[in-house]
Amino acid sequence: MSDHDPAAWIGRTETCFDALDPGHVRRVALSLDADPGQSFEHLPLLWHWAFFVEGQPYARLGADGHPRRGGFLPPADDRNRMWAGGRLEFHRPLRVGRPGERRSRIASVTEKAGRTGRLLFVTVEHRYFQDDALCVAEEQDIVYRDPSPPVLEGTRPAPEFQWSETVAPGPVMLFRYSAVTFNGHRIHYDAPYARDVEGYPGLVVHGPLIATSMAHAFLRAHPGARVRSLSYRGVRPLIAPRAFQVGGRLLSDHEAELWAEQGGTLAHQASLRFEA
Repeated sequence: MSDHDPAAWIGRTETCFDALDPGHVRRVALSLDADPGQSFEHLPLLWHWAFFVEGQPYARLGADGHPRRGGFLPPADDRNRMWAGGRLEFHRPLRVGRPGERRSRIASVTEKAGRTGRLLFVTVEHRYFQDDALCVAEEQDIVYRDPSPPVLEGTRPAPEFQWSETVAPGPVMLFRYSAVTFNGHRIHYDAPYARDVEGYPGLVVHGPLIATSMAHAFLRAHPGARVRSLSYRGVRPLIAPRAFQVGGRLLSDHEAELWAEQGGTLAHQASLRFEA
């Protein structure tokens, strides 16, 4: 099988270490408009996305600001990248100020034909450890699509919230979140690139930022709940600076449905299991 065949990347691995620096935790808090003065013994839910990042020199970056593909991720340099969704299981909290390790593997690579062209689906398995104990198990879905106008308007009406919060994604918030997650994708901070190259009408809100906002709205509405698992997916992009709402409703004593909506239609969805 040729290295030009994306399926040849199945099984490839990557390892990344991180000290979970308390100073960086404070910067993440500021990027999410959380209280930076609180004491962080453990990393809050989904903040691990701002850690364990394997950066690359400028010479190894593609035109979109991401690392050039063909290293850990399969080659798809002629396509636009989207964070499509994922699944997480939370076994134990990651402790701030303690070294940890991310072990990643390409689990699957699948080519499909969509309404707007070719779609390359890549699923990456991540395992996060401290002291050789598994803390978080994650599957992340990435989609590479042929350059084409993105679908921006929602068609599925959002359910009625039991709790909700409003997020106002200004350019400073998107820049800060790009910075703390070391995410170079230009659609999040370079408006001319987002508009003229990838076809968005403005800056695009990060999928992980939306998922984090949904999860923390749940935790603020249900203090004391311990999240055991989260499954989420993007339905359509959200464009800054227009505000959007995150929230959800309980399905049982241990399960909740979360979503982000704008203009009354769904943009992101999630299913969350928890212990009270």
